[in-house]
Amino acid sequence: MFQSIGEISLLFWRTMRSIPLAWRHRQKVMDQFFEIGNASLLMVCILSFFIGGVIALLTGPVLVERGLAGSVGGLVGYAVCKELAPVMISILIAGRIGSAMAAEIGSMRVYQEIDALRTMNINPIHYLVLPRVLAIAVALPMLIVMAILVGWGGGALVAAANHHIDVPYKPFFANLRDIVGLRDVANGVFKSFIFALVIGIVSCHQGLQTIGGPRGIGRSVTKAVVNCIITIVILDYLLTSLLMLIHAL
Repeated sequence: MFQSIGEISLLFWRTMRSIPLAWRHRQKVMDQFFEIGNASLLMVCILSFFIGGVIALLTGPVLVERGLAGSVGGLVGYAVCKELAPVMISILIAGRIGSAMAAEIGSMRVYQEIDALRTMNINPIHYLVLPRVLAIAVALPMLIVMAILVGWGGGALVAAANHHIDVPYKPFFANLRDIVGLRDVANGVFKSFIFALVIGIVSCHQGLQTIGGPRGIGRSVTKAVVNCIITIVILDYLLTSLLMLIHAL
């Protein structure tokens, strides 16, 4: 475990040091960005829409019973932007994109393509890891912004359509605007940026450590996704505590 943490930290440091070379690999960065953003956008919108809808469906009737119908919009908006959208969408991207990264690099490792890159004096970190990490670090926060907006829309639709809640759009978004500030949205976007770095580095590291043929590739993909999800959940608690401490100052 500690060896893996050290290897991941070293890979992260080497990747950050190679950022000045990003312009040289800009086409690969753009290809990865398109793959992450375009391929995941529909799934992100569907998931976030129903996340907002479920939160409104579960909390709306309870708040209405207690005379707090006007607070439905603020509760849904706050929960979606600060917690549910960043965490759930990051877990989705870990399964969708992180697994693909681990599989691609793992296949290259098993079939000695990475050794061929080194033979041609091409650094695998610069050529394989850097474009993927940069692409996901830019794409995931953008997806989170879209997820937050769609999640708010899903919550508003359920609140207006469900007769047990019956909160129109205007008071829903008026309360959301009163409760949720730009800083709350920025918190969610910041979390997603950290989660993106985790997904990129952990998945690429697992791919680079692949051994044992096709079965080894399968094991690497599974480990990459599991490790990403566990790390995201742990970091979510730590980041939330840190941001609350900063705001309290």
